[in-house]
Amino acid sequence: MAQQSLVTPSAPVVTAPRRGRVVLFAALAGVLLSVLWSYEFVDSVIGDNVANTLLDRDAKHTAIAGTVAGLVFAFVSGLAGTFTACNIAMAAAIGPMSQAGVGTVRALARPVGWLSVGMIAVSGLYGFVGVLIGDDLPQLSTATIDGFPVRLIQASVVFGVIGLALIYLGLASLGVVRDVFRDHPVRRVVVLGALIGGFLIGRPYPLFNKLFHWAVDTGNPLNGAAAFILQSLGNIVVLVVLFALILAVTRGRFLTWFAGNPRRAAVFTGAMLVALGVFTVVYWDLRVPSIFGFGWFPEMPYNQ
Repeated sequence: MAQQSLVTPSAPVVTAPRRGRVVLFAALAGVLLSVLWSYEFVDSVIGDNVANTLLDRDAKHTAIAGTVAGLVFAFVSGLAGTFTACNIAMAAAIGPMSQAGVGTVRALARPVGWLSVGMIAVSGLYGFVGVLIGDDLPQLSTATIDGFPVRLIQASVVFGVIGLALIYLGLASLGVVRDVFRDHPVRRVVVLGALIGGFLIGRPYPLFNKLFHWAVDTGNPLNGAAAFILQSLGNIVVLVVLFALILAVTRGRFLTWFAGNPRRAAVFTGAMLVALGVFTVVYWDLRVPSIFGFGWFPEMPYNQ
């Protein structure tokens, strides 16, 4: 039976001064994360090693042999890319998923299911269309404009839009702007799933680029759709496992605690969405262009 307390309240529950502090500190956290982020560590040390271990071969340099191998590669490379800059924002879904949960077993199945609905719709459609368009997509291009790779221009645009969407959802959760999902927490989770699926539209991750080229080379848009859906599912495995562990350890009491105080739920959800939204915008629209001489952004010694 659904618990009314799990639905976002119809009126703002966070006072204006506190909203301001939450937004400020969340935004600062997002900027700090974008400065400290090491793409070499998450892409190569974590991503490549995970993929190489699970596939028992050099994932980057071994050819994908056949449809089954391609689909396996899709899921594994998605899992390996969990902590990349083009996917880490999926962690923002924890709060909205908690608000959309019900009971114990359904507390896991329901939000994960709705998150997957939005995610699969977008990733599957893009995989299908992507194969039809093929090498004409900027994402698959090796061209540059004034030294800036075209594929990263697409990434900057896509992740900039997704980051702004996450910021809006965060501000809406805090009551700063109008919340179109105020009384519809499930719809919020579906939209977040769609945004996670949209990560693939801009993703420059080398293993995903290899998968995309394989799908195009097959000439079968159904391969593209299936591969992209598996890639997205791989992207959220860690998130789902973490969510399941929280529910298991607390025996479902986490949801009661989380939803029992609307202010707590609003602050946690809003802060996570704003922080990861700011990170996404700053990283992809300021830091990445600066690497190619467009603007300036501070670099940590380990990133130089």
